Amino acid sequence: MKKALLLLFASSAIFAACTTNAVTGRSQLSLFPESTLQQEAVTQYQSFLSENKVVSQTSSRDAEMVRRVGSRIAQAITSYYSKNPELSKELKAYKWEFNLVDNPQVNAWCMPGGKVVVYTGLLPITQNEAALAVVLGHEITHAVAHHGNERMSQGALAQGLQVAGNIFTQNRSQANALFNNIFGPAAQVGVLLPNSRRQETEADHYGLIFAAIAGYNPQEAVPFWTRMANASNGEKPPVFLSSHPADADRIAQIQKDMPEALKYYKPLRK
Repeated sequence: MKKALLLLFASSAIFAACTTNAVTGRSQLSLFPESTLQQEAVTQYQSFLSENKVVSQTSSRDAEMVRRVGSRIAQAITSYYSKNPELSKELKAYKWEFNLVDNPQVNAWCMPGGKVVVYTGLLPITQNEAALAVVLGHEITHAVAHHGNERMSQGALAQGLQVAGNIFTQNRSQANALFNNIFGPAAQVGVLLPNSRRQETEADHYGLIFAAIAGYNPQEAVPFWTRMANASNGEKPPVFLSSHPADADRIAQIQKDMPEALKYYKPLRK
């Protein structure tokens, strides 16, 4: 009886925590308040900046470029959201920050609430402002689409289900061993990684749109992602074991999304 009640409670909690994303229209699991994640992001962001070499925006053209391009993407997203009453309230708590960090990694990220970092190692791959805009549009989409919350929620749910499964099988050693040997890999390959790849595709799609609204040519995405693929030297796991789509699939999908993005594109005035 207790096990049945536990299952019923868990099912009800999952159902209550599912929300429809206002941008993508996709149902998402959101177990954590977005406001809490944004508050935590501020602390983590400041800690990261204090522990890493931040490139000065007053003395570096690259750092100033990151701030300038990022600010334009943020303005584009605000403009896009303002046309929808359900979306406009989403960005009220955002306090945008854009910093370039001296690090050879080819990486960039955005925390909930608009805390953005670009690593210097990315700039030789982006090569121009439009490609950087595509990257920042992609990373910021992860934040505004609440992808981090979704990943954390799915991870917490998987962990909770594994605990529940161990409770259900605790008196049967063979069943318990079988459950633990199967559940973890199955959850990772069957749910968590496919959802991560779906998030990457969403971030690519809306990142193109936001870059275009900001006045950057979204067509720069194709050569950029081609350069990214070449930079990896093919050292990637099989797609079903990866958190990202295959390079060829990603580029093909971006090309399919391009006509929509180009509808928003108006070149920046020089």
